[in-house]
Amino acid sequence: MEDRFERLTDQLLNINPKLTYGQARTWVEGLWEDFETTRAKAGRPYRGQDTTEQIVSKWLNQYGPFLDQYSSKKDKFAHLNKDDHTKH
Repeated sequence: MEDRFERLTDQLLNINPKLTYGQARTWVEGLWEDFETTRAKAGRPYRGQDTTEQIVSKWLNQYGPFLDQYSSKKDKFAHLNKDDHTKH
């Protein structure tokens, strides 16, 4: 699992160099968790980590360039608005 998160984090950092490593990793973990949770709540069968990685990768390609502009009012992602992390 750690390898998958690292691979996706590197992918996001290549797409959006404005993010810090910590921000990118948080995005990856959050998107991963949200996808799996939403599928489970919808009663869909679990398709495994390969499927989740493919979906998160697609989302990163589509939305990754804009994630540094995201402004959240939800506590889960609000800390991503701060620029208090070390750039990669």
